[in-house]
Amino acid sequence: MNVDELAAYRVVALDGCDGTGKTSLANLLATNHGFTIVHSPRTPDQVDLAARYRSLISGDGRLVMDRCFISELVYGPIHRGRSRLALEDALDLAEAVTAHSGVMVHLTAPPQVIQHRLLERDGPPLTPIEEITELVDAYGRLFDTVGARVQVVRIDTAQVTEPFR
Repeated sequence: MNVDELAAYRVVALDGCDGTGKTSLANLLATNHGFTIVHSPRTPDQVDLAARYRSLISGDGRLVMDRCFISELVYGPIHRGRSRLALEDALDLAEAVTAHSGVMVHLTAPPQVIQHRLLERDGPPLTPIEEITELVDAYGRLFDTVGARVQVVRIDTAQVTEPFR
C-alpha cells in the first residue's frame, strides 16, 4: 500500500517502534493530503486513555495518529512494568478506527536498521539492540492479534524505495 492509498482513509492510525518512520509518514499525509496530525506522547496517568482515543477517532475531519494506543501496550510493560490499557480496550479502539473509515498501520524495520536510524536522529547513547528487538517483537505480536479483528497494513520501512519525505 502506498501513501496515496492510505490517503483514501479518514483515520490512519500509525504505530511501531521509534525510528520506523511514523512522523515522516504522518507529515507526508498532512502535507499532501490534508490530514491533521495528532502525536500521542505519554499521557498523564489520571487521563482515561481509552476515552481520549475514542474521542480522537470519532472527531471530524481527516486524522493521522502519529503513534496510537498500541504503543501503550508495548512501551508500558517494557518501560513502566504495566500498560494502562487492556488488550480488549486496544481491540475495541482498533475496531473504532475501522468503523470510522480508518486503517491501522504497523510500521516496522529490522532492529539493526532501527538502531542506526535512532543513532542518526538522536545521537548517543545507543539504544541496545536487545531492547529494540524486544520492542519489534512486541509490536509484531500485538499487530498479529489486532489483525485478527481488523485490517492492518504492515509496512517494512527498510523496504520502502522512496523515504517518507
